[in-house]
Amino acid sequence: MRDKNIWLYILKFAIIFCIFYFGTLAVIGLSSPAGSYYSSFIDHHLDYVSWLRASLMNATKGLLHLMRYDTYIISPSFLKLQYEGGINVAYDCLGYGIISFWIAFVIANKGKWQKKISWIFCGTFFLWCINVLRLSLILIFIKRKWNIPFFDQHTWFNIAAYFFIFLMIYFYDRSSLTTKSGIPKYS
Repeated sequence: MRDKNIWLYILKFAIIFCIFYFGTLAVIGLSSPAGSYYSSFIDHHLDYVSWLRASLMNATKGLLHLMRYDTYIISPSFLKLQYEGGINVAYDCLGYGIISFWIAFVIANKGKWQKKISWIFCGTFFLWCINVLRLSLILIFIKRKWNIPFFDQHTWFNIAAYFFIFLMIYFYDRSSLTTKSGIPKYS
């Protein structure tokens, strides 16, 4: 019986992950005017990917402004430092794969929908904040002409994001083991 539950969980997780991940790829493709399957409806009403990119770029710009770095958004995907280089915030930089992983984990698990929704929003926001921090650090490294040690910035982001996802998974699972009074069910 336990083996059946594990396989059911894995199947549920995989299906939900694919819906969110490949659904995002579909929105990207369908909202691109240069694409062969362009949909003006999706482009104008359902293009959350452009909103995600704009939110990351504006938050990065704001954070760097607080740190006294002048940055400019010169296109929908390019954030430039004053007198220096900049970064192209491509689709791969948005973190939709990691966010899809987190959402699939939470939905596939047991629990009340209110709890799942709050964990989805909090976890997604936390991953978004990590991404803003990453983009900010990349621009600071460019400004100071520092090299990113050992790996490229995407690899560092993935390492940090999955570390925090596994930490959030731990706390999500721990929250399922407590009663309303906060006393662990299995101690």
